[in-house]
Amino acid sequence: MNSVPAIDSEKDPAYGWLMVFVVFMLSGLSFGALGAISVFLKPLSLEFGWGRAETSLGYTAIAFSSALFGILWGYVADRFGSRWFGVIAALTMSFSLFMLSSLTSLFQFYAFYFLFGAFGNAMASTPLFANVGFWFRHNPGLALGITASGGAIGQGVVPYLAGLAISSHGWQWAYQAMAMSYVVIALPIAFLVRESPRREKARTAPQSEVRHFPLSEKEVVIWMSFAVMFCCNCMSVPIVHLVPMLTDANYSLEFATSVLLVLMLAGGAGRIMGGKLGDVIGALPTYIIMSAGQTLSVFWFPHIDYVAGLYLLAVFFGFTYSGVMSSILVCVRMMVSARFSARAMSMTSFFGWGGMGLGGFFGGLFFDMNGDYNWSFAFASFMGVINLIILSLFYMRLKGQRLNASPQFA
Repeated sequence: MNSVPAIDSEKDPAYGWLMVFVVFMLSGLSFGALGAISVFLKPLSLEFGWGRAETSLGYTAIAFSSALFGILWGYVADRFGSRWFGVIAALTMSFSLFMLSSLTSLFQFYAFYFLFGAFGNAMASTPLFANVGFWFRHNPGLALGITASGGAIGQGVVPYLAGLAISSHGWQWAYQAMAMSYVVIALPIAFLVRESPRREKARTAPQSEVRHFPLSEKEVVIWMSFAVMFCCNCMSVPIVHLVPMLTDANYSLEFATSVLLVLMLAGGAGRIMGGKLGDVIGALPTYIIMSAGQTLSVFWFPHIDYVAGLYLLAVFFGFTYSGVMSSILVCVRMMVSARFSARAMSMTSFFGWGGMGLGGFFGGLFFDMNGDYNWSFAFASFMGVINLIILSLFYMRLKGQRLNASPQFA
């Protein structure tokens, strides 16, 4: 009886907030490079004569390598910790971007982005998010939301700066500048990564960890994985194709990247709010609410043709899509044990990255088939509807098993 209040009264270690900053920066750089593919898409298509679908497969290469290797790194992190993940990720991201500056074939384009995903993004994201989540007993949703907001802000800032670099000096120079910036920023802070005491204890003494949740960890991962796959189909289409869609409509590259920047800055706020809302009303209800906003708004991007409307739509979509991202992290944090958290996040991310990769590809494929993006964004919205159906079924399943569950998991 007395042990629970004693645990709850423990203060969170101050180092946890330093970890929030470190992973905020590393994931911001990692996701920023993913977002920047949309800015490189048209210059590379024009340079080499590639179609939108096959150029979009560069994003798919990152997504699938992140998915495949993310599971491996999740197992490694749960067994040995994630101490050196940031260092490896920083070096790999910088190397991959530098090599992309001298690419001459489609195979090289896919290969270097595959490498970026496998040893860069896959190591800088979900295993480190799992680590951060268990630095905090109080308001873990807020901590994860702030951490995850780095990815959203990175996906706005990096593509915007890359667009300026491409306009001024060309795509080769832009890749080189990104490579140098990444190693200077990411490598020093990567040495600050530490494993959370709670995950260390769970790994070395797993029998001491008590889990309170009405569904098994296996069932949680299955539900989340199916939902996330369709959810990420929905969000990836504007991430990959918003900039080329706007430049096709005769907007300047600077304006197109500024819309993406606004979208992602709103996303930074959305991730923080999504995390905090998960602490207040529950992670799964927050996930459903944010998914509904993403699904409703994504459909309208090809149908808005005035500047103010595009910015407003970008703000709404960015806020809700990013709220989805932090909600997913908080769901996994609250529903699984510390010793299983990296694997659980990596397995759900496997389906998420698969959805991201397929969504980006199908967005380009529908463009190649029809010559515009109407069907691409309609496809994204339809995938969002399927995600909402799965989440609603999950919620009803959980509600039916809630009698023995703690209210914080509702």
